[in-house]
Formats: sequence, structure tokens, C-alpha cells
Amino acid sequence: MDRTVPTTGSEEIELYIRTYFSLLRSSVPVRLKALEEAHASMRSSLHARAESPLPDVGAFTYAYLRLPPVIGETRLVMLGQSEEVFERRGYHNVHRWQLVEAPARRRLTFYDGKGTLAAFIASVSDIDDMIPTLTAFQVEWNKMHTLLNLNPSVVKRLERAVSTGEFSAEDGRAVQELFELEAAEWEQLQRLFGDRLAAALLEIAARPQDLRVILLASSLTDYRRATQGWWRRIEAEVGREVLESRPVYFVSSNTHSLLNLLSGFALAHQDEIAAFLQTANPEGVGDILADLKPDDPERLNVLYYGLRHYLRASGNGQLRRRYQEWNQAIGFQHIDNPMYLDVAVQIFPLNRILPERLDPRVRTPAVEALRRSNALIFNVDYPLGMAAYQVLSEVTTRIGQIQGVYIMGKAATLNGRIGDVMIPNVVYDEHSRNSYLFRNCFTAEDVMPFMLRSSVLDNQKSVTVRGTFLQNRRFMHVFYQEGYTDIEMETGPYLSAVYENNYPKRYPINEIVNLFGMARYDIGILHYASDTPYSKRQALLTTRLAYQGVEATYATSIAILRRIFEVEAARQQ
Repeated sequence: MDRTVPTTGSEEIELYIRTYFSLLRSSVPVRLKALEEAHASMRSSLHARAESPLPDVGAFTYAYLRLPPVIGETRLVMLGQSEEVFERRGYHNVHRWQLVEAPARRRLTFYDGKGTLAAFIASVSDIDDMIPTLTAFQVEWNKMHTLLNLNPSVVKRLERAVSTGEFSAEDGRAVQELFELEAAEWEQLQRLFGDRLAAALLEIAARPQDLRVILLASSLTDYRRATQGWWRRIEAEVGREVLESRPVYFVSSNTHSLLNLLSGFALAHQDEIAAFLQTANPEGVGDILADLKPDDPERLNVLYYGLRHYLRASGNGQLRRRYQEWNQAIGFQHIDNPMYLDVAVQIFPLNRILPERLDPRVRTPAVEALRRSNALIFNVDYPLGMAAYQVLSEVTTRIGQIQGVYIMGKAATLNGRIGDVMIPNVVYDEHSRNSYLFRNCFTAEDVMPFMLRSSVLDNQKSVTVRGTFLQNRRFMHVFYQEGYTDIEMETGPYLSAVYENNYPKRYPINEIVNLFGMARYDIGILHYASDTPYSKRQALLTTRLAYQGVEATYATSIAILRRIFEVEAARQQ
């Protein structure tokens, strides 16, 4: 369980990290109450009012959305790397418990219906993410619990609202005044619970939170076993000989943008998708589509975004089968790993790509050379923190011919706006304390032609942090003074794996690492801004990126595909 804690510029953050790792060495569950003082003392930018007796609705919202809805009735949270780990500790058939999902965090979690939550963790970064999130949730829940129980008249209002099904404006004002919420905070709390607001507040009033947590296994070996199990599943689906013998372009992105650009399903079915969007208007996307001309490039992005809603809303099994068959025509494979890392994988054989189906923005002359290619695009649904290192290390160990590593992900920006794209060529990694210098194969010119509303900032400096809560104003100010404006969670670990794939030793610690001219292949990093924590704290806490991130997502995905096509065409020559 021991690990070296990197220098963050904040003694309070380092103390908090040491505290929870020390407690998690225990062989029995520990109470989160033991962490509340250290949590509040670090003065996290996401939980600035942790020490206040009044609720911090922003912090509560952020934490609640990153935990499964059953967290309110949970008493014990168990953390384990794989089903084998749970089995060793006597928790059998965890996968048969109720599968529960957090709205804003991808992590495999199961609930036994009796107050116990089993969470599968992929790396030490999951601990850095989950423990502060649970603590923030508990602190804010208990603040609201205390205030409600000191004011029984408000509780009676809530009981009446639940029994009658009517939550009046007067009821809302009573709650807002009790919690002393600004108008924006009150609206945020209403959005969080929706029609369940009165019932949710009654649940909070009914009992305090006293969560206990246990880490079932803490060795690096257990994380490696989970990663190896992830790879075995991929080999079983794709075939070892295919993966070992063919050149691979590794991409870390998501599970929709590359597929949409390559398959052409949305383009071929745009009339029926458009009709659905105009009728159902999910997230107001139908209104956006109605304002666009047929030849507007943004229309393609809207159709791609709407396709997801269309597939989910349709109860038509025939539509889903048609969608799967369409994608199979380009050799597409999708592999999930429910019992190991929750990191889905997509395989695209370049010689199966059909030029006539491609998005026009990626249909370049280089596409013709792909017919002779034996290369694959190996796309992973981007993992969290150190899981990125484990994933890429496993891939580079098992695959003989890496042709490029391309990373697309969300980040916070200290100098841009939500939706902007940042392209770094310097990355400071809080895990290894290394500063990585490298030639990013992308520049602003590669992305800017596909951006209509936002900016592209290249030659940036990025910092890879351990967790979203593990930052405070002093922490961010130190990096801002040094010119770091791009804050994210995966690039540093990915570059540590790239280092080991190009050098005959493990990645160093606390060094300046120069990858210029040393990497045998492309390194491409593209981040798009989802948060602006330095100038607008509430942006990180209150907004989902949703449609705001669509343009940046597709602009960066297009740039990645065009680069892969260009490199592969040159390789064929």
C-alpha cells in the first residue's frame, strides 16, 4: 500500500492523501468520518465551503453525480480490482448483485440491496478519485441533514409535498432560505433531483451518513492481474495472432466519435434521425438542427450526437440489428470487460474501411492506400489516471508494431473557454513527478478547420493531476505561474508507458524526460476544455459538457483519423 506522494505544492493535500492511504491499510472497514477534517483542511477548489455549516451545493452535486444513485442507502463501500479479489475475501458472485451506474463517472459498481456497494477499481487513481468524492458527499449530506432536523416545519412541508405530489413555490422558498442558497445554487439542486426533490430531501432528513470503506487488496500485483484479465478478454474476441502480427495505431478517446466518422450510418440514415430529433428534441438538439442549413458542417455533428439518443429511444430491435450489421461491414469489433477494467475496446481494420461511407471531412486522398494496409486502429474508451499507464503498457507488451499513440480527452483550462481545444508539448505528471517534453504531431492547423465556434491553442503546457478534488487555489496558482494552463488526468501515465516502450528501463521519477527524437512513432495529444475552474468554479460543478463538447470532440477525432490515414499511406509507399 505504500507509495511515494508527489509534491503538489500543498502540504494539506499531501497530508490528506497520506491519511486515507494509511487508513485503507486496515483489514477492517474504516469510517469516512476519520477523513473529514483532513478533507476540509486541504480547501479543495471543488469543495471550497467544506468547513462551512451551510451546504456547498456545487460540491454535493459533483460528488453525487459521480456515485451510483443507491449511495444514499449504502453503508459499506468495498473496493476491489477484480471478481477474484472479492472472492478471496468471501464475497462470492458479486457480479450477480444489482448493477448500478453513476451518471457522470464510468466505474463498474454492484449493489447487494442491503447497504453494501462493491466498486471495481482499475488503478490507484480510482482511490484518489473515489475517497474524496465519497467524503465530500457525506459531509454535504450531513450538513443538510442537520439543518433539516433543526427545522421540523420544513420537514413537514416536504412530507406534505410527497404525499400530495405537489411541491409548491412556497415549499421551495422555505428550503432555499433554510440552506441559505443563492438562486443559481437552488436551481442546481432542483436540476439534480428533478421531480424527486422533496422525496430526496426527506431521505436526507431521515438519517445521517456514516459510510465505511474497505480496500480488499492493495498490491500492485492485483492491479496487474486485472489488466491481464482485460487483455485476455480482448485476445479471446480478436485473436492473439491478429494482434501480435499487425501494425497498430493506439487511440484513447471514446466509443462513438471514431465509429460515427468511419461507419457512415448516421449519414445514410440522416432523414430518420433528423425526424426523430425534431419530434423528441432531446437536450434541445432538435432546435439546433432546425437552425442549420443542409450544407452546414455542424449538421453532421448534430446527427452524430442525435444518433445516440435515437438508438436509445428506439424500442425497435430491428434498428439495432441494422446498426450492428452496418458496422460489421467495416470489420468493426467492440469488446467490453465487465469483470476487469471498465475500459471498452474498439478494433477498426484499415483495409475494411469503405471510402464512400466516410465522413467527408476525413475522406482524403490517403484513403486509397488503406486498401493495401494490414494495420488496425485500437481505440480504448479512455481510462482514468494510472489505469492509462497499465492499459498502454499491456498493449505495447502484447503488440509488436505500434505505429502511433493518439490521446484525446477532456481537461480543465486556466486560460480558455469550455469547448476550446488545447494541444500540449510539455506535460508535468503528478504521479511520476516527471516533466515530459515531446513533439506533438498535431498543431492548431490540424484542428482549426473543423472548429466553427471555439478556439484551438497549441504549444500549451499540461499538468496531469491525481484527482479532481485534490486541487486547491494555491495548487492551481503555482502551475499557472509556471505557464501550465491545461489540467487533466491521463496524459502523464500514458507518456510513462511510451517512455518504457522506447527505453530499456522503467520510467524515471522526478526528472525532465526528453522524448524528442526518442519515440519511434507519432505522439499526438489533444485535449478539449470541459471546465474552467480557475476563473469560474461553478463551471466544473454545475454543467455537463453535453452538446457544448460535440464540436471539439469531432474536430479532434477528425484530426486523429486524418493523421493515421496520412501516416499509413506513407508507410504503404
